[in-house]
Amino acid sequence: MQSMQYYPVLMLALLAAGTAAFILIASVVIGRLANRNIRRTPTKDIPYECGMIPIQGKSTRMNVKFYLVAMLFILFDIEVVFLYPWAVVYRDMLDDPATKNLIFTVMLTFMGILLVAYVYAVKKKAFDWKS
Repeated sequence: MQSMQYYPVLMLALLAAGTAAFILIASVVIGRLANRNIRRTPTKDIPYECGMIPIQGKSTRMNVKFYLVAMLFILFDIEVVFLYPWAVVYRDMLDDPATKNLIFTVMLTFMGILLVAYVYAVKKKAFDWKS
């Protein structure tokens, strides 16, 4: 009787896998039917880029600064996301005086570490695009 509760999850997983398989198979079949009478030429196989002929090769080198700034953004963004659950828990823990100061101190420590990391990134000029 205990395993009966997992049947909806199993059915949902089968439905999701079946839908994905159907979409993949249908796209191949419809693609072949639609392109049956069309000749492929090298011009038609060129990637379409906003109506412009691609000038560069398939892979171009990106500046490392782009990846560094993107990683820093993700890092600080994820850390800010941690503030929301803390705010919800903090509101509930205000009733208990013993945990009220502890959870506030922990968050101040977290924010201090964030501030030190941010100052370090600014001092190392990690946010400057031109350097």
